[in-house]
Amino acid sequence: MVTDALRRALIGEVRALFNDQARGEQPVQRAADPFIPAGSVAWRVHGDVTTMMVGGVAALLLQMLHPGALGGVWDHSDFRRDMRGRLRRTARFIAVTTYGSRASALAAIAHVRGIHAKVGGVQPDGTPYRADDPRLLAWVHVAGSLCFLDAWRRFGTPLSAAEQDAYFADVAPVAEALGAEPVPRTRREAEALLASFRPDLVADHRAREVARIVLAQRAEQLRDVPAAAAQGLIGRAAIDLLPGWARKMHGFTGSGVARPAVDALTLGVAGTLRWAFSAPARA
Repeated sequence: MVTDALRRALIGEVRALFNDQARGEQPVQRAADPFIPAGSVAWRVHGDVTTMMVGGVAALLLQMLHPGALGGVWDHSDFRRDMRGRLRRTARFIAVTTYGSRASALAAIAHVRGIHAKVGGVQPDGTPYRADDPRLLAWVHVAGSLCFLDAWRRFGTPLSAAEQDAYFADVAPVAEALGAEPVPRTRREAEALLASFRPDLVADHRAREVARIVLAQRAEQLRDVPAAAAQGLIGRAAIDLLPGWARKMHGFTGSGVARPAVDALTLGVAGTLRWAFSAPARA
């Protein structure tokens, strides 16, 4: 059937985007003993392709405003040649620590900690940074968590205040295991922590270069024009998701009067992908 062929095609495109097929990666399966409990708010938020893509792009744009977080990317990665690989690895880490077994989640966390232990340098103003610094890890965590949650709230389903607090409690053990400190467990704590970092944030030429590369991404796997257009739409939705002050620091402008159209189109992409993954396609 045409619908089954379309479903299979969409699922195949998404799996190719998030899994390095050249290395034999397969989608993360839901384990019987996950690190984050099954049925949690985090399972709901992290399980949606579109909102995680929007939230992920917004998170990286926000995180790069911190010179320490930016330094780790600028000095120690090949982001110019492999930004997609970086985004894919982050998505896989989130999937493993959310849905994978406790053992696989702890192994993924240990691997990341090992990488962080080797990453450090000096910011342009002479301030040293280390990727394993607890407060820097707290920045990366809180910026990412807020973006993922707010992407779900905008393009997923409404969440009560209690459910939003539950989300931060769900993901806190991952951040703590990585060495972050402090780690928020409520929405209010997360917003207060984010605000406490604002005096440290800088939008220099490096942050703008990373942002340019992130927003210029076009998946080689997404071979048709509609898919490429959807990728651009996700970038636009991510910019709109940023706090106004962060957009201003980057030199971005919001969608303005076009915002309802951007939101509607993004919801359309989300709905299509949810339909594709809602039931297995027949062979």
